[in-house]
Amino acid sequence: MAKGRNLAHMWSQRSVVDYGLARRAAIQSIRAGRMRARDVCDAHPYLLRAARFLGEPTTRMCPICEHRNVTNVTYVYGDELGRVAGQVKGTADLLKMAREYGEFRVYVVEVCQGCSWNHLAVSFVLGTADPPGSSL
Repeated sequence: MAKGRNLAHMWSQRSVVDYGLARRAAIQSIRAGRMRARDVCDAHPYLLRAARFLGEPTTRMCPICEHRNVTNVTYVYGDELGRVAGQVKGTADLLKMAREYGEFRVYVVEVCQGCSWNHLAVSFVLGTADPPGSSL
């Protein structure tokens, strides 16, 4: 995972997929005039709301508008999570969940609350790697 992301060194992190190349390609397409900014600045209102109230601020400047820092919005999904699946979680929540659940996938989306840029930054798996229902 790229330096500067606040989830970089979680103890049980595995199966990491970094979407940095796709991000750079989108930014280059905009700067080269092959794509319009409005094609990628299309964050859903719920994502913008999640960024505002539940997201974690970063020090990374938005690559499109270059006026605001992006916010990380972190979603969790997994069969073991039940009602928690699909919810936004903070880093502290992930640390606790990584010790409570066998396996779940985490998706980190960077969002600019100014221009509505949004991009899946990284995904990874967390958890104890124990099968559901096993004793620790």
